[in-house]
Amino acid sequence: MEMNLIEIWGGMSSLVRAVVIVLTLQALGCIYVVIDRLILLFTAYRQGRKFAKQAGPLLARGNYTGALEVARKHPNSHLAGYIITGVETFVEQRRRGADETKAAYLADRALERDAETLGAALNRGMNILASTGSTAPFVGLLGTVLGILNAFKLVGQQGSGGMGTIGVAIAEALIVTGYGLMVAIPAVLLFNWLNARLTSYEQGLNRARSELVDRLEGGEQFDAEESPSSERLTLPREPVTSGA
Repeated sequence: MEMNLIEIWGGMSSLVRAVVIVLTLQALGCIYVVIDRLILLFTAYRQGRKFAKQAGPLLARGNYTGALEVARKHPNSHLAGYIITGVETFVEQRRRGADETKAAYLADRALERDAETLGAALNRGMNILASTGSTAPFVGLLGTVLGILNAFKLVGQQGSGGMGTIGVAIAEALIVTGYGLMVAIPAVLLFNWLNARLTSYEQGLNRARSELVDRLEGGEQFDAEESPSSERLTLPREPVTSGA
């Protein structure tokens, strides 16, 4: 039995059409979230790598002023934001008379608050993927149930129970379940894949945060001209591998 999409749409009841529209909106929402998160991860990684190459050697030599100047030139880098928060908090607490250990502890607390805010920002929209993956099959099943009810309604109107009467209507109804699965399966796979990349990126930022706090607490205050160190901050792991 061959049917085109226009014929299928024309044979659906208004309720089944509403279900199809809901599934389509869910699919479009998932596509938007995936594209948005991929752009964010690619941009964040590249900006972080560029910033780390410039600021890492400065921090390794204890040149916090220079690192802050570089960080302010990268306002869209999450790593630069950590440096600004951590170093500014540390310097402010030292100015108020706190020792290095307490100032570093307070800087770490400020960075933890920033990390919570950043985590929420990085995972924005992921609930759409999770919700779609868990609900789309049931939404499709609802469409099928409504379609079958419509098929039996046709039987009552035409006074015949032959398959020729309801076969097409039932086939159209079952297509909605298939559509729900087509939306749900990619949503689940993409959620797991993106969630792993986001988690890896956050872990990389947390390692950089820990390194910064260790340096602050250790009181490394070397003159920029005396130390030949070229050590750099640990970069967050690249979120998306090539060919994935």
